[in-house]
Amino acid sequence: MTKIRQATENDAQELLDIYGPYITNTTITFEDVIPAVENFKQRIKDISETFPYLVAMDDTGKILGYAYAHFYGPRAAYAWTVEASIYVDHNYEGHGLGTKLYKELEDILKQQGVVNLMACITEENANSIKFHEKFGYEKVGTFKKVGYKFHRWLDVTWMQKTLNTRQKNMSKIIPYNELS
Repeated sequence: MTKIRQATENDAQELLDIYGPYITNTTITFEDVIPAVENFKQRIKDISETFPYLVAMDDTGKILGYAYAHFYGPRAAYAWTVEASIYVDHNYEGHGLGTKLYKELEDILKQQGVVNLMACITEENANSIKFHEKFGYEKVGTFKKVGYKFHRWLDVTWMQKTLNTRQKNMSKIIPYNELS
């Protein structure tokens, strides 16, 4: 049985163990160097101040995947738009783990008052594009040859999903740690 909980800084090494192969072996992320554990701890801490940073664990407590959201942009006008990311241990892909994580992530983001979800996906990552389409995301644009990794230029597709209705006077999103 899979359990989902908020990540802590103590999870950083296990998350890096999942994320590392994405960096070194794929174009799914444009990072090219595995971050230091301390750097990753800071990422978890910074994101968790406002948004969920979720981990999925098996019965033994082993982390099998994680998902999180962060602000799409630094300007005030973007305050209701977030970018979502998900990474699953390659040994556990295709078992519904990503679906469970994303459902939980979206439920929390909706409670927070987030309006727009964005996903930035390398165009050749057809599985991620299909996954996001299954969740109701729509392609809104493709940037041609904006990333360079493994000695080739790569396109990036942006996908978008609306979670909450847009209103004239939007109240601020509720930080994750303030949800009841």
